[in-house]
Amino acid sequence: MAEKLYISTSPHIHSGDTIERNMRWVIIALMPALVASFIVFGLGALIVTATSVAFCLLFEWLIAKFLLKIKDTTISDGSAVITGILLAFNLPSNIPIYMIAMGALIAIGVGKMAFGGLGKNPFNPALVGRVFLLISFPAAMTSWPVPHQFMAYTDAVTGATPLSLMSLIAGGDASVAAQLPGLSSLFLGTTGGCLGEVSVLALLLGLVILLWRKVITWHIPISILATVAVLTGIMWFVNPVLYVNPLYHLCTGGLMLGAIFMATDYVTSPMTTKGMVWYGIGIGFLTVLIRYFGSYPEGMSFAILIMNGVTPLINNWCKPKRFGKIAK
Repeated sequence: MAEKLYISTSPHIHSGDTIERNMRWVIIALMPALVASFIVFGLGALIVTATSVAFCLLFEWLIAKFLLKIKDTTISDGSAVITGILLAFNLPSNIPIYMIAMGALIAIGVGKMAFGGLGKNPFNPALVGRVFLLISFPAAMTSWPVPHQFMAYTDAVTGATPLSLMSLIAGGDASVAAQLPGLSSLFLGTTGGCLGEVSVLALLLGLVILLWRKVITWHIPISILATVAVLTGIMWFVNPVLYVNPLYHLCTGGLMLGAIFMATDYVTSPMTTKGMVWYGIGIGFLTVLIRYFGSYPEGMSFAILIMNGVTPLINNWCKPKRFGKIAK
């Protein structure tokens, strides 16, 4: 008896790489930063992160089940968990729970499910939620708790972040330069800010994990960091009184968090290595532009979202040569 011939589309050989596997390693890579945020901010870090993840899972399940009528929901693939963690990492540790719920609803409902779910969203969902909260509740989103108030949550004492101090210096107020923490403090994570941006060391450990497991490549994070280093280095060389050492820019704000975990999102970033480099350069340029000349001291979120919108153009511009095509 002759064997049946099965015809199927490519790929015919599976590498074993799955969405769940990649999401699992991203969650593992985020754990050092989560531990660092707990050490720095204590109970508030755990409350904000757990609340954000819980609401993201809840809203994705509700929207998929009752609005989109999807029988098999996707909450088990890990994408909603990562969105919840990343949203929390972009928030202060004393933000009210109802604001976290609103941010999660916008992140999942508008940033992700409105476009059809995972793989179809043009913008990073966590950043959509973060920017919504930043515009809607600017006071709450820019009140940064002073580190090491382990049991404090809503009544935590707040203070200025290094990035806000750098913005004041660039504006001509050199008197606050003495308040800038040392680079070692920024690297280890003993300063104020969002949950996920305080420890450069923890974020770099996450980068090593992602590169080791080949979840991401180096092209996007390195091109972002290199662009920021070059541009801020030029400004520092021109006027070291108004513009701080470029190492401060690399170690402050959401630069590392965005470059490693948000700009590298598969869905919203370019597909080719050439496109990834140009995408990273664009994010780095816009970040520096907003930091120096914008109304907000941090520009990483806006820069990534803008370049998310440019990604289709980059993909069209950086198409690989078709197999068999003769170059002119």
